[in-house]
Amino acid sequence: MNMSVAPSTSSTPNGTTRPQVRIVIVGHVDHGKSTLVGRLLHETGSLPEGKLEMLQAVSARRGMPFEWSFLLDALQTERDQGITIDTTQIRFRTKSRDVVLIDAPGHAEFLRNMITGASQADAAVLIIDALEGVRDQTRRHGYLLHLLGIRQVAVVVNKMDRVDFNAARFAEISDEISAHLTGLGVTPSAVIPISARDGDGVAERTPRTDWYVGPTVVEALDALEPARPLEQLALRLPVQAIYKFDDRRIVAGRIESGHLATGDEIVVMPKGKVAKIKSIESWPVTPVNEIQTAGRSVGITLDRELFIERGDVIAHVGSGPRDTRRIRARIFWLHDQPLLPGAAILVRLGTKETRATVVSIEKAVDPGELSSMETQSIARNHVGEIDISLAQALAADPFTDNPRTGRLVIEVHGRIAGGGLVLSADAGQRAVPVNIVPVESALRPDERSARYRHTGAVIWMTGLPGSGKSTLARALESRLFANGGSPILLDGDTLRAGLNKDLGFIPADRTENIRRLAEVAAHLARNGHVAIVAAVSPAAEDRAAARRIADTAFREIYIATPVEICESRDPKGHYAKARAGALHAFTGIGNDYQPPAASELTIDTSILSVTEATDEIERMLVRSGILFDEFVDLAANI
Repeated sequence: MNMSVAPSTSSTPNGTTRPQVRIVIVGHVDHGKSTLVGRLLHETGSLPEGKLEMLQAVSARRGMPFEWSFLLDALQTERDQGITIDTTQIRFRTKSRDVVLIDAPGHAEFLRNMITGASQADAAVLIIDALEGVRDQTRRHGYLLHLLGIRQVAVVVNKMDRVDFNAARFAEISDEISAHLTGLGVTPSAVIPISARDGDGVAERTPRTDWYVGPTVVEALDALEPARPLEQLALRLPVQAIYKFDDRRIVAGRIESGHLATGDEIVVMPKGKVAKIKSIESWPVTPVNEIQTAGRSVGITLDRELFIERGDVIAHVGSGPRDTRRIRARIFWLHDQPLLPGAAILVRLGTKETRATVVSIEKAVDPGELSSMETQSIARNHVGEIDISLAQALAADPFTDNPRTGRLVIEVHGRIAGGGLVLSADAGQRAVPVNIVPVESALRPDERSARYRHTGAVIWMTGLPGSGKSTLARALESRLFANGGSPILLDGDTLRAGLNKDLGFIPADRTENIRRLAEVAAHLARNGHVAIVAAVSPAAEDRAAARRIADTAFREIYIATPVEICESRDPKGHYAKARAGALHAFTGIGNDYQPPAASELTIDTSILSVTEATDEIERMLVRSGILFDEFVDLAANI
């Protein structure tokens, strides 16, 4: 039985926003779920006035005892006095929380609801019959919570009146269920003895449980941590459409999380293009300047012309989603035909859709049995974890980071065939054919770190031609090597003569040049080396893409030498060629170069000597955890 009772309209103290916690309630149909929910609605004052008395009178006239579950039967058929019926949710208010209870009518229905639905539970209440104790069904429900990634669980041992409120019986059940859940990685926040029918332990302690010192059910609900409000998460604005009005190109979409305002610096994913919000538009014509938050549909204009299309995701610079062509997901399969490795599917995530291939299948689960099976397929109404290779890059978040951009839908032949949660998105990964199996190094990163006394890193030196990038890169390479490290220099021009000699200087080729540099550097960093990249890399969006590829190993150094100093050096003739009109390619000279907005280090080689600049870089590497203390100590003694 499922319905939604509208929360009361009492004002919040000091006008603050009340936290909301979404709780899934699981348990056998005979263990008292409906009775507990009915009692909770009454104890928290969430029932319409006179409803309880009316039902009690009806029961008396019929000569039958009143049951709290009658409340749900009655509410299911009515729409009066602020009650709103919904198929999945029951709402009520405690003193400090707005609570949304999500009922779990059955295994398959529950999983379908939680994985493909719009909501994600923050916590769970697991109900156990005190007389029956922990049954196989109870263990299956615990496994369900583990499967869905729910980590907050309050256990309610109901019908304690049937065992005379025996403390020893309660302790036996408490120990058994706690051990089971802990083994699944779920630690119960509380195990509570109650009688939902009589009210013991629901909202108040009674003499019959004076041996129990823990919280009541209402107190346990108040202690559960709600999910972070959507407006407090990072900005995610999936693009729905682009409209052209007079001289404006308006990018339209719904803010799924976070907030935005005029002047914000944003990045458009998965392309990594950077711009600022020039204006926030409304219809018909009134400009909007105030902050817009999650849930609002907006139109924005940008301070520069970018190619943006439906399915792109707008985020703030530095906190964008991952651009990926490889996703691992936990899915609920709905199609008549089992899902097999190698299957061609269509993946929808937000407003983006792309063709994809199922690379592998693991941990297939039958909701009826709730145990993992060694199988290479996922049958209808079963759950499994799959690795997906995407034909086009898209922007995604793991659902634990952002539930709004961490859910996907799968189509087969134009029909919805499944849905699921994004478990991980490999940043910067391109599609890998099904028959390709990447091989990892035989050495672990910590083994290399122990020898080199540093972690792997990508040191990306960017700046105008003649700024001193290559000179500093060579000096840093020599110093790290002399002190026992493992540095490798990757000079942009050197790779242009070899690995990237097939690339020209059109925008797409320039972007691919930087991508290849970043991929090689990131591979070296993952294997414990310090990759020192010296490349003009004039476009901010290309450097942002390099940062995403290298992830936490990336350190950007801006060689901010003034242009007149760079031109006087002119080591490779760039400026002379540009003046002569012989250099048609985009080189970053003059206004074409986009300086970093927030690099890890800025160095002006017209002020610092090579040695002084190398010292600055070394200190930055120590502060940011790349070089270990023993590396520095060794260097000091050499």
